[in-house]
Amino acid sequence: MTHITPDTSPAWQGGHKGTLETGRDLLADVSLPAAVIHEAPLAHNLTWMQDFARRHRAELAPHGKTTMTPALFRRQLEAGAWGITLATLPQCRAAFAEGATRLLLANQLVGHANMAIAVELVRAGAELYVTVDGHANVAELGEVFAAAGLALPVLIEVGVDGGRCGCRRDEDVMALARDIAARPGLMLAGLEGYEGVVHGDDPEAGIRAYAERLVAGVRRIAQEGLFGVEAPIVTASGSAWYDLIAEAFRDGGLEGRFTPVLRPGCYVVHDHGIYREAQRGVLSRRPDLHEGLRPALEVYAQVQSLPEPGLAIVALGKRDIGVDQLPEPLARYREGGSVAEPLSVDGWRVTKLMDQHAFIALPEGAGDVRVGDVRVGDIIAFGASHPCLTFDKWRRIHLVDERLNVIDTWATYF
Repeated sequence: MTHITPDTSPAWQGGHKGTLETGRDLLADVSLPAAVIHEAPLAHNLTWMQDFARRHRAELAPHGKTTMTPALFRRQLEAGAWGITLATLPQCRAAFAEGATRLLLANQLVGHANMAIAVELVRAGAELYVTVDGHANVAELGEVFAAAGLALPVLIEVGVDGGRCGCRRDEDVMALARDIAARPGLMLAGLEGYEGVVHGDDPEAGIRAYAERLVAGVRRIAQEGLFGVEAPIVTASGSAWYDLIAEAFRDGGLEGRFTPVLRPGCYVVHDHGIYREAQRGVLSRRPDLHEGLRPALEVYAQVQSLPEPGLAIVALGKRDIGVDQLPEPLARYREGGSVAEPLSVDGWRVTKLMDQHAFIALPEGAGDVRVGDVRVGDIIAFGASHPCLTFDKWRRIHLVDERLNVIDTWATYF
């Protein structure tokens, strides 16, 4: 197999097992702020989502653009994932270089530089799937891969009016399927969609209808004999409505003839914001799922200043944590203290984020240095909303145990 080296940041920005922080106490020995994943909820989420997919007779291809952390890709694959979904060709190259061989590009493959990367990956042994939604793109891809002596598996993206990419009408899907089937450089491998672009007054009904459209579409294409693979793929699912997609795939008569693939990404660490709310919706629709996912990602930072009563400034900002919603203070510790001795954050509220500062409104008396409850140097654990937009702030992520000892330090490849 040809070796492919990913594009990465300079080595000094990376983080691998064996860095100075590994084996140390997060509360005493690690430079903060730092992004942290807790091992116990991470292990729970890996098992939980893989079991969910299995019970719905579907495969799991987690969206790797959430984390771009190859160590997490390996954990997901070891747990039973079918493959890894990515958003760009450089992401695909980075994942392949770290051992992920089945890659699903959930975007259109456009641009000659990106097509060259795709050819390189396929020649090196990658099983690469890409999406298409137009005849011009299909023609160009067919020429490039036929000239390379390869046949690229492609998935037709099914879109919705006012949404993102994808064929808007079923007749457009069928016309594109016939076009692909006639080109020697391409193999029609299935249909792809993303239900997160479905909106309206009744999103649940709209998403169910969209999933059923995907199921009907692959069956229609199969009846015409246009697929170039034995078990065509039908794939969708983000981290908010995966239960509706999985149910439609399970109940659509696909078993044994097609390969249903779910693609959630944020589930692996969950969050304390939009996906926590989405999970409540999943559990309300599916009480049989019981507990659900657990938040595993936090950012730890220190109180930097207590400039006036009722206000703490923490060394945490937009460069450190996602801002879909303001971060949520979860716990507080003395620097050098013990995880067994947490301090209160009751009534603490982040009111403003700057690039590297968080303004926290404190309850009455808490910020009075004469009282001494809050000190400069105190360590705060923050929960974030939308993990994608926290991971991309970091070049290394610390994995910690229940005592906040660093088990490992993982590099990201954004």
